Amino acid sequence: MGASYGRGPLHLAAAVDLPDCPGAEPYVELVRLAERGGLDFVTLDDSFARPGPDALAVLARAAPATRRIGLVPTVTTTHTEPFRVQAAVATLDWISRGRAGWRIDVSAGEDEARLFGRRTAAPVRELWQEAGEVAEVAAKLWDSWEDGAEIRDLPTGRFLDRDKLHHVDYTGTAFSVRGPSTVPRPPQGHPVRLVDATERQARTVAARYADVALVRAATPAQATAVRDELHARAAESGRDPDTLRVLVSLLVDLGDGEHAAEPGHGGGGPRATGRGPLYRGGPVDLAELVAGWHADGVTDGFHLVPVEPRRDLERLVNGTVALLQHRGLFRTFYPGSTLREHLRLARPANQYAVTTGNTVTGRNVMTGGTS
Repeated sequence: MGASYGRGPLHLAAAVDLPDCPGAEPYVELVRLAERGGLDFVTLDDSFARPGPDALAVLARAAPATRRIGLVPTVTTTHTEPFRVQAAVATLDWISRGRAGWRIDVSAGEDEARLFGRRTAAPVRELWQEAGEVAEVAAKLWDSWEDGAEIRDLPTGRFLDRDKLHHVDYTGTAFSVRGPSTVPRPPQGHPVRLVDATERQARTVAARYADVALVRAATPAQATAVRDELHARAAESGRDPDTLRVLVSLLVDLGDGEHAAEPGHGGGGPRATGRGPLYRGGPVDLAELVAGWHADGVTDGFHLVPVEPRRDLERLVNGTVALLQHRGLFRTFYPGSTLREHLRLARPANQYAVTTGNTVTGRNVMTGGTS
């Protein structure tokens, strides 16, 4: 395990987005490459606004082709059913044996609304309020099966412990869910939830529900300001701020090595662009930036988005990550098997389980099915 700097171990993640690529195999190749570098997780974006494969389905395909790396698809909470969203994410956690995450996002475009027969899109503030409610009910549904609820004893016909299944009976502003889920509690308890908190409307959801928040920031001061705000909001909502990992998200262009550095790039740091903060330079200068910002306590790590996916991810893994590992700043192997373990996040306790000492109460057994 690499040494701890800044506020804790350095966390690294990468996007594996491939514009105009309909097949799954190229994505699987990138995920395998990221895993070779020991990255905590990969993200795959998704949107109703553009064509492309379903991110959750693609990463479900990558799950059996990989062993340790976390898999985090974007799944919007707008125009989707909360019950189906949580079940799909829970299924990915089972398929990957505890490596699933969920990048929570909203769909604010008018074109996206029209796809579902809605004439106008709701205001962004309302969409993020709904996203928070979906995040909350998802956690309740993941907990609606207690650990050990499945008995599956064929000789006796015992299948489920009825007292370990729970109705969530949740009513939000735009939906209600009774539960329980159709999927048993995921291996991680709750798959890791991630929110891009760059825009102010998303920060309440990030502070209350996210395990990982992304911040697109071109300077340490920008990143620090948002991180401090998120930690303060987390504390106000009753959370321990140390359970929220905040990663700086940067576009990276490693095309021409160290000679590509321009004023404001390379060793000088990222530059603001229309697509977000961009680092352009070489793998060595990028390693210096990552190490410096982390050691100064600016961030828990970085989420890096390659401008040219295949080229830049390979140079990131073989150059930047290898140098950080050589210097003892990033791990050389996965010490655990789940995404929560990579991020040093505890497995959440089940909110419905009633315990006495180390014993969970309730042992009524049901047979045949869930109803």
